[in-house]
Amino acid sequence: MRHTSWWRLLLRDKFACVAVVVLLVVFAAALVGPILLGDLATKQNLRAVNRPPFSFDDGWAFLLGSDSLGRSLLARLIVASRTTLSVAVPAVVISLVVGSVWGMWAGYHRGWRENVSMRVADVILSFPSLLLAVVVLYVFSPSAGNIILVLAIARIPIYLRAARAESAELQSRLFVDAARTFGAKSWAIIGRHVAPTVLPTLFTVATLDFCFVMLTESSLSFLGIGIQPPDMSWGLMVAQGRQVLQSAWWIAVFPGLAIVVTTVSATILASWARLAMDPGQRWRLTLPRAERKIKEVKA
Repeated sequence: MRHTSWWRLLLRDKFACVAVVVLLVVFAAALVGPILLGDLATKQNLRAVNRPPFSFDDGWAFLLGSDSLGRSLLARLIVASRTTLSVAVPAVVISLVVGSVWGMWAGYHRGWRENVSMRVADVILSFPSLLLAVVVLYVFSPSAGNIILVLAIARIPIYLRAARAESAELQSRLFVDAARTFGAKSWAIIGRHVAPTVLPTLFTVATLDFCFVMLTESSLSFLGIGIQPPDMSWGLMVAQGRQVLQSAWWIAVFPGLAIVVTTVSATILASWARLAMDPGQRWRLTLPRAERKIKEVKA
C-alpha cells in the first residue's frame, strides 16, 4: 500500500486522527519540553504553594496550578512525560525485538526449539508482570534501568507466542517451500518471507503493550518502588498528589488524566492499525460509517 493510501485511511477515521495528534503532542513534549523549560519544573515559589489551576497570576507556567512546594505543575507534567516514555518505549522495543526474533525462529524450525521456547514463555507468564516487577525492584534498587529490564523480560513471551504462531503457520506455505527449494538459508527466509507477514500483528500487539507497560511503570512509581525523587514520572506525581487530594486535587488529577489520555490514544491507534494492516478487514476503514454498519449486519 502506498504512503498516500495510509494517510487517506487515517483521515477517514476521526478518532484515529485525534489519537495520532495526542500521541505526537506527548512525544514532542517529552523530547523538547525539558530542554525549553530548563529548571522551571524544579524551581520553587513558596508564595504560590498549592495554587489552583487555570490562573495566570504567576504566568502561563501555572496554568495547571502548583504543588505543595510552589512548583509549576504544567512544567513538571511535561518533564515527567520524558521519564515515563523513556521507560515504556525502551521496554516495549526490547521485548518486541527479542520476542519476535525468538518466536519466528522457533516457529519456523518447530521441533525441540519450539517446545523449549514455549516452556520458557509459560514459566515467565506464570508470574504476573506487575508482581514480578515488585519483587525484583524490592530486592534490587528501584531505578529506570531496572524497571526497563524487568518489564522487558516480563513482556517477551507476549511477542514470542504471537510470532511463533504466525511463523508456524507460514513455514508450510508454498512460497516458503519454494524459497527453501532454491537453497535459501533459514534466516534469509525468515527475514524476507516470514517477517513482513508477522510484523503487522506484532506492531498491533506492541501498541497495546505500550499502554500496559506505561500503566505498570506508573503503578510501580505510585507504590514507591519505581522512579525515585528527584526524578519525576506521572505515576510518582499521582502518588505525591494523593496526600493532599482533598485540598489540592489537581496535583494528582492532571498526571492521572495524562496517563489515561495517552493510553486511550494508543489503544485507539492500535485498533486502527489492526484494521489498516489486515487486507481482509481494511474495507471497514474505506466505507462510510452507515454503509459499514449495513455490511457488518449482513455479514
